Amino acid sequence: MKSLAQNYRSQCPLSAALEMIGDKWSLLIVRDMCMGKSRYGDFQNSPEGIPSNILANRLRQLEENGIIKKQPYQTNPPRYEYLLSPKGADLLPVLQQLGLWAHRYVPGSMPPPDDFMAAKPEELLAGK
Repeated sequence: MKSLAQNYRSQCPLSAALEMIGDKWSLLIVRDMCMGKSRYGDFQNSPEGIPSNILANRLRQLEENGIIKKQPYQTNPPRYEYLLSPKGADLLPVLQQLGLWAHRYVPGSMPPPDDFMAAKPEELLAGK
């Protein structure tokens, strides 16, 4: 894991968080995982249309930062599923609030789905 002094612009917690998850795609991948997606193809089929090379890069970065973990589900050929770590699951309330904020202030954005808003971080880790 990266050390704060070596890789972040400042000690501001918001700045440090944005260094880790503030790109265009990372929180959408975490959102999809909060909604039950776990495989590469699942993420590619999201409506935002993440390019394959960017998806692979973001999954690697999220794993390096301890937000997700990767585990094999098939050996020949090797295939993996991605699961939220406790650190990743703790992003759920942030995503829920960001969704509410966007619905309120971004014209045309839909309300966050009820099942997404009712989810709890600990439920995302059940059985994992």
